[in-house]
Amino acid sequence: MSTITFEDFNKVDIRVGTIKEVNDFPEARNPAYILTIDFGSLGIKKSSAQITTLYKKEDLVDRQILAVVNFPKKQIANIKSDCLVLGAVDSKDVILLKPENRVQNGTIVS
Repeated sequence: MSTITFEDFNKVDIRVGTIKEVNDFPEARNPAYILTIDFGSLGIKKSSAQITTLYKKEDLVDRQILAVVNFPKKQIANIKSDCLVLGAVDSKDVILLKPENRVQNGTIVS
């Protein structure tokens, strides 16, 4: 593992958002959903997430998550991902990270 400086870490903009819509993503190489996420004053962003084994679409709507919001857009199949949803990888499954208590969308994680 390589180390980074505190200044490097400060460049990563991690925010809290609420999932508003979840759609299947059949064009993705691996099973995934397209998430539409509300980040408050930062607006609505889309992301692809390979979380279909642990999460049902209906269980994700209105769930708060953590995401990196300052990466450049990334083309994934036929969509442009605006952010990177964060999760812990347990063997091959992704477990979404979330705040312990509900907070305002767009809240900075530091």
